[in-house]
Amino acid sequence: MVISSKDIVPLTRARAKLTELCEDVRRGHGEKILTKNGESCAALIDAERLDYYHRLEREHVHITLIEEAVRGVEEVNRGRLLTAAKLEARYGR
Repeated sequence: MVISSKDIVPLTRARAKLTELCEDVRRGHGEKILTKNGESCAALIDAERLDYYHRLEREHVHITLIEEAVRGVEEVNRGRLLTAAKLEARYGR
């Protein structure tokens, strides 16, 4: 989603217009970037979209773990193994 200048809201204005901004976001009119002293400090987004972002993040973690497991299995299949003693020597545990 593209953020336009109308979606950038100073914090002082956001305080005064919070209900209006929430309704605007909830109706699907994008996200709002709140600024303090000219710099972004927070975002106002629809709760469903936030939940979607969190689900995407969890899926990304799961995919990364699966990719690591596949790489590990490939290493084992190639015969690239480390004994417990070599691991202890390498990592000092």
